[in-house]
Amino acid sequence: MSRFVNPFTDLGFKVIFGQPASKGLLITLLNELLAGEHHIEDLCFLDKEDHADNVHDKGIIYDLYCRTDSGEYIIVEMQNRWHSHFLDRTLYYVCRAVGRLTELPPPDTIKIPVEKDTDGMVCESSVPYGSRYRLSTVYGIFLMNFKEDGLDKKFRTDIVLADRDTGRVVNPHLRQIYLQFPYFNKELAECETLYEKLMYALKNMNDWNRMPDTLKEQVFKYLDQLAAVANLSEENRIAYDKAVDRYRVSRIVEEDIRREATEEGREEGMKKGREEERLSNALKMKAKGLDYETISDITGLSIQEIEKLGIDDRRDEGKL
Repeated sequence: MSRFVNPFTDLGFKVIFGQPASKGLLITLLNELLAGEHHIEDLCFLDKEDHADNVHDKGIIYDLYCRTDSGEYIIVEMQNRWHSHFLDRTLYYVCRAVGRLTELPPPDTIKIPVEKDTDGMVCESSVPYGSRYRLSTVYGIFLMNFKEDGLDKKFRTDIVLADRDTGRVVNPHLRQIYLQFPYFNKELAECETLYEKLMYALKNMNDWNRMPDTLKEQVFKYLDQLAAVANLSEENRIAYDKAVDRYRVSRIVEEDIRREATEEGREEGMKKGREEERLSNALKMKAKGLDYETISDITGLSIQEIEKLGIDDRRDEGKL
């Protein structure tokens, strides 16, 4: 067994990023992801469960949900396996968090400030209508251990609300970052920045028996201690062993599904190729004047199928 927990298991992800002791490591990761855009000094973990509003609503349990010291909200999700409509789900998660920012307390709890007008009459103070819609930025960061067909074939995809023609960002308060780890193919010697080294470590650490000597930054010394399987409590170790079993089973099932799909596609392709070859041979025989019964015996096509061969092509060319 590896010395380090697998970050793509539920408990492994929680150990590395989702506990109070992990806050410094999480801040480092987020600052590397948001370099040049935003810098986080501190953050607090929020309740990960977003309760349903009614019986027809679907509640959400985020992997991580936190607020930065300057008021931004960040959702961090780890997804080990592909599932349908993944991009829709992640958009829903971020939009749900954005929607919560405009919520106000019940009307009977709102204290409306009053002031006197020039005639001495008491009136409600005016509050700009648009002020209630002033939003904090919500980031959705999604670590994916699979390839998503809806995204480009690259490691990182950044989503912003922008003008389609000019690319200018229209509203900066909804951000999504997708990280497809199967596309991160750099070797450690090729990783020049802390960001690249962190991504490399997350992808490969489950295969390590020790932290590589070239990872000398302090954050990796902390990761060494935090993510060591030997440092797990007995309760977490039992839970982690079960999580690893589920992870391995899910990978086996996924590989079987992909293998079956590949084999079915290959078989379908071969079948289609054989059919095209049979039709082509029959058409050549027909062109050489062989009688239809002979062609049928050789190719297995019916007389009716042979009679139709070439008609559609001639019609398309205006010959019929």
